[in-house]
Amino acid sequence: MRFDLVDLQLFVHVVEAGSITAGAERSHLALASASARLRGMEDLLGVPLLLRQRRGVEVTDAGRTLLHHARMLMQQMERMRGDLGDYAKGLKGHIRMLCNTSALTEFLPQALAIYMQEHPHINIEVEERLSNDIVQAIIAEQADIGIIADTVDSADLQTFSFRQDQLVLVTTAQHPLHTVAALNGSLAFADALTYDFVGLAGDSALQQYLNEHALRLGQRLHYRLRLRSFDGICRMVESGAGIAIIPETAALRYEQLMKIHRLYLTDTWAVRNLLICVRQYDELPTYARELINAIKA
Repeated sequence: MRFDLVDLQLFVHVVEAGSITAGAERSHLALASASARLRGMEDLLGVPLLLRQRRGVEVTDAGRTLLHHARMLMQQMERMRGDLGDYAKGLKGHIRMLCNTSALTEFLPQALAIYMQEHPHINIEVEERLSNDIVQAIIAEQADIGIIADTVDSADLQTFSFRQDQLVLVTTAQHPLHTVAALNGSLAFADALTYDFVGLAGDSALQQYLNEHALRLGQRLHYRLRLRSFDGICRMVESGAGIAIIPETAALRYEQLMKIHRLYLTDTWAVRNLLICVRQYDELPTYARELINAIKA
């Protein structure tokens, strides 16, 4: 099956415009040439892509499938043009990095600061994901470097120690759980699941991680509020809106500013070693290897 980019762009334009004539104009092609290209695509596939009617065209099921893939390819081409355009402006490298919530919010900003100053011609694209998803993305070469928790299987990747991440529960001195922890020295995640939580908004990797552990206990977390920062979460905990589980580094920071207390969980998954993971360290560009060396523990 051979379609060139002109064919795919033409098809997208025709569908979006609703007619072959308008699609040909958008693609800067003569109508006869555009019609021939569309017929050639249909002949090659052996199925109709468009239903030609007096007032324009409609897309068939096969056409919708092609449209979906054509749009993805066009988007990738635009990203490629943008990336290559950056090189023309002096960019020397681009690193795609995936990491979990704790790495992104608590450790990476400081870890990357010096590297970015020393490498002004390197761009780093950072995206938050679950550790399991990061492993699969690195294996599939969808990213260059990942930062994951050691609770997932990374046997197929090379790993380097990054930081230790301890999750703690934060509450007020008046909350019943504070009394439980004071008596026992710590508490289990299961003890907290009957209370209201304050959590991160959106599709946060940390919230998904906590939700998974609640489901393993046959329960669900009940969120009264979802916010976009640990600062906002701690302020709402201080107001009595609920309890929260956040990285200890964040709890220590806000404990100095607010009337909140951190409580340690007995669950083993609450203490995680964060690892840098790559497919093959020696195959990475020099600037990517230098980044790993700069941020690893």
